[in-house]
Amino acid sequence: MSVAPHTTSAAPAAKSKSRVLPLALFTAVLLGIPLVVKDSFFIHSCIVVLFFAYMATSWNFVCGYVGQLSIGHSMFAGAGGYATVLLFTQTGLSPWLGLPVGGLVAALLSVLVGYPTFRLKGPYFALTTIAFAEMIRIWVENTDTFLGIPLNGAAGITVPLLGQNVAAMQFNDKVPYYYIIATMLGGALLATWLLENAKLGFYLKAIRGDVDAAESLGISPSRYQLIALAISAFMTGMGGGFYAQFYRYVNAERLIGVDLSIDMALMSIIGGQGTIFGPLLGALLLAPLAEITRSHLGGSLLGLHIVVYGVILILAVLYLPKGLIDPLRRLAAKFNGRGTGR
Repeated sequence: MSVAPHTTSAAPAAKSKSRVLPLALFTAVLLGIPLVVKDSFFIHSCIVVLFFAYMATSWNFVCGYVGQLSIGHSMFAGAGGYATVLLFTQTGLSPWLGLPVGGLVAALLSVLVGYPTFRLKGPYFALTTIAFAEMIRIWVENTDTFLGIPLNGAAGITVPLLGQNVAAMQFNDKVPYYYIIATMLGGALLATWLLENAKLGFYLKAIRGDVDAAESLGISPSRYQLIALAISAFMTGMGGGFYAQFYRYVNAERLIGVDLSIDMALMSIIGGQGTIFGPLLGALLLAPLAEITRSHLGGSLLGLHIVVYGVILILAVLYLPKGLIDPLRRLAAKFNGRGTGR
């Protein structure tokens, strides 16, 4: 009779251990890569992958938990990127402070955009987000100065080079940028985990499942969707600020263009939207493919990476509708069953 309680408590412990060990291993590998690999191009490629993983995780708040498809998320990246750079070039504000300020600017923009658009359903919401992003992109590309602030139109803004300067977030080596974006990704994954286990996460899942039923329980869909969008935009804006500091340049075509929005959406959807690690898996697969196609075939077959994304998306919808994370979950569940004797 005394064996049963011990067996019952052992099962959750084994299950918890099976979740912690892979995460700890991944964290150790992530932090150890720059210590082992010294090739600059490889570190640069890793930074790009982590950047897209971060952006896809930020986007996941909207589609994965709110249940709305945003194809205009790049406007928040642009708002954060331009705000960070302008604060640095015009006022001398350190990018370390400019990144969260840029995130707040993006969050404010999301409230202005989200308040009217969340009243729309289905494809109309997606089309409206594209329209907003394209209007902002076209306006920035055709505006040299706004209220005395130089935007430089399509030419964009170049961040002044100061050499090795920690306060200006400028380094002669790429390794510090690697750890910065790795920390940001860790924060985004933690925020997703907190969302899943918070009341807001349960409300959003209820709204995504059945809006009318959620309203009947006293849940305000527009209020909680707007909160999730603001959080997503804040993180996306910080990502845009990091992009500007890493490349030391910001322009509307890359940071506000629809390509970045599509990258974020597809990585999250293919990896597994509405999950913590799905967007990370999608970025680990798609970001290297995009880099390879751009670097080797970009001159002759411009936009090929979008075609590759499309093929992978079709295959994922047909064979892995819940994303790449689904078979990994089934494998982990099977492993847990064996480990606990079930």
